[in-house]
Amino acid sequence: MPTNEKEINNILFDQLTILERLEEAHKNGFFEAEAGRIRKEIERKLYQKPPLED
Repeated sequence: MPTNEKEINNILFDQLTILERLEEAHKNGFFEAEAGRIRKEIERKLYQKPPLED
């Protein structure tokens, strides 16, 4: 869980970046491929060893 404003801002910027990438991919006709790459990036963060938090 985010513990301070800086962490929350970082999460929001990450979400904005994802939206921008998906919008650009949709505009260029590569939505499925980009969505797959983003999913892999998110899963890599979720399941990293060792985890970010204990």
